Amino acid sequence: MRGLTDSGRGTLQAAFTAVAVLAALALFVSACATGGTGARDEGPAHAASDSVAGAAVSPTPSPSKAPARVDAVKLVKDDPKVSAEVKRDLKPCVADEYPVDVSYGELTGGSSDDIVVNVLTCGDAVGLGSYVYREDGGRYENVFQAEEPPVYAEIDRGDLVVTKQVYEKGDPVSSPSGEIVTTYSWTAGRFLKRYNTRNDYSSAVGGGASPSPAP
Repeated sequence: MRGLTDSGRGTLQAAFTAVAVLAALALFVSACATGGTGARDEGPAHAASDSVAGAAVSPTPSPSKAPARVDAVKLVKDDPKVSAEVKRDLKPCVADEYPVDVSYGELTGGSSDDIVVNVLTCGDAVGLGSYVYREDGGRYENVFQAEEPPVYAEIDRGDLVVTKQVYEKGDPVSSPSGEIVTTYSWTAGRFLKRYNTRNDYSSAVGGGASPSPAP
């Protein structure tokens, strides 16, 4: 009876061992299958994360301050501050080509670039008037003007530079004796004069009209 019991016990133990091996094998196969699927799922999720991060750090282009091109002739003619003489002399030289020079740039620190308009004569390009317009609420306001010909205004590194040629008695229009250059800066809502420079041109034969700083 004892021998039979030992034999039955051995058979039962062998059965348990076989079941344990099969269970371990099934667990191993399941783990491999789950790991493979997990690895495949992780890749796209990482790529999506990178894509979102890239979008978050992409720089946003800042709007330009440059205004749309304006009709400078209409701007001057509609300006009540411009003298009647300048308006009368502002006529087309050829067809519909008017003698105006227009510059855009930052002078007053506004939301849009300021506009500098120079009105000239057709024949010899003598400056009749220079004007600065500042955008304010969708409209352009005249914030500076010089109407003592010959005069010309320019933008120089954020400053307004106005050049007025000086003629002595007998000087032809093409050969002034010199020029006065005045620099203005926008301060407290208006242009203030910073300094003047007087340049006298050489009258030597063959010397041309080269400026020389006054002492």
